[in-house]
Amino acid sequence: MEITATQAEQLREKNPDCLFLDVREAEEVAFCSISDALHIPLGELVERLDALSKEPPLVVYCHHGMRSLKAVHFLRDRGFKNALNLSGGIHAWAQEVDPTVPTY
Repeated sequence: MEITATQAEQLREKNPDCLFLDVREAEEVAFCSISDALHIPLGELVERLDALSKEPPLVVYCHHGMRSLKAVHFLRDRGFKNALNLSGGIHAWAQEVDPTVPTY
């Protein structure tokens, strides 16, 4: 259910259908983001569930991984068996994968 930033990068490289889902708030996304990620704030996930496909891998992230873990539990309960939590969130991504991503 969890994936490291390095593993997420490898998954994305091997599977072009892999989707990154950012569940942070708009002000956080404006500060930094992972390229090509879909943004659906955690509070809107219930209403916007139809924007997601259950088939490809879905890497869900937030700042440090707590909100995204809640989102992954919610998604898995609704049949998204390929939903994975990015352990450490965008902060880990910035430290392990892409140092050009600002941290906060």
